[in-house]
Amino acid sequence: MEKPRQVVRKFLARPQHEGVGAVVRRSIGRFELRYFDPFLVLDEFSVSAPAGFPDHPHRGFETVTYMLEGAVTHEDFEGHRGSIKAGDVQWMTAGRGIVHSEMPAGPGTSKGLQLWVNLSSANKMIEPGYQEIQSKDIACTSADGVTVRVIAGNAMGVRSPVRTRTPTLYLDFTVRPRAAAVRQPVDASWNAFAYVLEGEGVFGAERCAPVGAHHLLLLGQGDGLEVWNKSPDKTLRFLLVAGEPIGEPVAQLGPFVMNTEEEIDMTVDDFERYANGFEKARHWKSQAMVALGVE
Repeated sequence: MEKPRQVVRKFLARPQHEGVGAVVRRSIGRFELRYFDPFLVLDEFSVSAPAGFPDHPHRGFETVTYMLEGAVTHEDFEGHRGSIKAGDVQWMTAGRGIVHSEMPAGPGTSKGLQLWVNLSSANKMIEPGYQEIQSKDIACTSADGVTVRVIAGNAMGVRSPVRTRTPTLYLDFTVRPRAAAVRQPVDASWNAFAYVLEGEGVFGAERCAPVGAHHLLLLGQGDGLEVWNKSPDKTLRFLLVAGEPIGEPVAQLGPFVMNTEEEIDMTVDDFERYANGFEKARHWKSQAMVALGVE
């Protein structure tokens, strides 16, 4: 690293209600930070049954769900169904259209993160698809008190098997008290941020004040990031996420993300007419909705 990135903006993600009874801490996609190319939304969510995220559509981007505690059951109108458990990752390409539900898989509180990654105009109307990686299969390595789980990209000599249509780095670092500093290269042309999950960390320069949980840190220009855990007894856990900017116009209406308002109008029309990717939505209802007796 020749030029470590510095923190240029900091946000505390405060709880808000989303879906049906779920609580999220939204850091990207809020009014102060509508878009951080190529990232549309970052939510840290907490949900307990019967709350959740019932049947809803998407078009034009990818969702990355990373479970921290508990589990959620996912099902869609293509017949795909399964549970995402603690430590698992689901990388879903919505592409031309998907309708799905995400609901707690059992008792207790389920917690996780969902990141929305934009797709270029060339990829917005591709067929939907999934990459699902169980916790035991996520690339992971440790050295000098630092452990990294590689959701996408590579770090400390290990690489994720996930294919990202929008080039993306997604790392989950755990740093023990007084461990060695984290020094992670990041492509100098990419946008990058860190998000603190647990403990406190010093980001960018050793002289900076520690930053605690639920803070999003936007990183400036540079070719990497340095992080220290100076706590004598508390573990630091944070995400480092970076992506190649797409550099195209963004038009968004809730779960639909295209390049122009005309394309958004066409998407709403497609969804309402069950056309151009939404055909199967006409007669589909998730098992979760059926169980709740929702018409």
